[in-house]
Amino acid sequence: MASKKETAAPKNIPSHGVYVVEGEGEKAFWTKVGCAWSHSDGEGYNVTLTALPVNGRLVIRTRTEKGER
Repeated sequence: MASKKETAAPKNIPSHGVYVVEGEGEKAFWTKVGCAWSHSDGEGYNVTLTALPVNGRLVIRTRTEKGER
């Protein structure tokens, strides 16, 4: 089993994308508004937003190889 430090992404590459999601299910509209980096101890995240949402909900998702949802 890998330790938390071994599974953390390098500091310069975000481990997660941050999205504002409006609506539910397949009709939901996702807008990328930032990125998140895992702390080296695996206990938290640093988040950088490029926009501030005024509605919807924030969702933080693990990045995929494509880099987008």
